[in-house]
Amino acid sequence: MVAESELNTGLLLFIPYRALENRIFAALRQAGFDDFTPAQARVMQRIGPNGTRLTDLAEQAQVTKQTAGFLVDQMEKAGYVKRIPDPTDKRARLVCGAERAYAAKTVADAVVAEVEKEWEAHLGKRRMTQLRQALTLLREITDPYA
Repeated sequence: MVAESELNTGLLLFIPYRALENRIFAALRQAGFDDFTPAQARVMQRIGPNGTRLTDLAEQAQVTKQTAGFLVDQMEKAGYVKRIPDPTDKRARLVCGAERAYAAKTVADAVVAEVEKEWEAHLGKRRMTQLRQALTLLREITDPYA
């Protein structure tokens, strides 16, 4: 077993994220969104407000275009997304969130707010603010899509 002080920073970031993700998916299942998977969420989180091309979704989710297409097909059949013509290129299509996705997002957002309150209660307001500030700064050098 690895001592807590020996855990690398990436793992220390991942553990609370995974706990948050598990809570979100438990709430989604309880609310009837039991057909939505973490793999689909990875693609769904990258859909822009006006839609996003499949190739861009694949790149941002760091999956192949075939995998992104498969996941989008699943989400479309389940009513989470829809495809619409791209107004800037008649040959292309955009993937957009559908009403079911927005309903699921409402459930997920409530869980995120609840967990963040718990984290703040545990860390204290000052440390929680510092954590968010530090992670926001790290995003500047780690998120090419920010």
